[in-house]
Amino acid sequence: MSNLWKQFSALLPSDPLLIATVISHNSDGTSTLQHPGGGQSTARGTSVAIGSKAFIRSNQIQGAAPDLPLIELEV
Repeated sequence: MSNLWKQFSALLPSDPLLIATVISHNSDGTSTLQHPGGGQSTARGTSVAIGSKAFIRSNQIQGAAPDLPLIELEV
């Protein structure tokens, strides 16, 4: 009998899907992003307009994200 936790974890993606706001496009084909916590990063891709939110996975822009309000809950 195999380990159920290993089977379950194999179903989950290894890299999380993040949402960030695009603040600029760079000349090397990357975009500078602003994360909800205040941090900045760069990701490959320029397909999302500046000022819009984008889905980010594995340091690459996956596409446009809806502009929904951010709600933070502390548990």
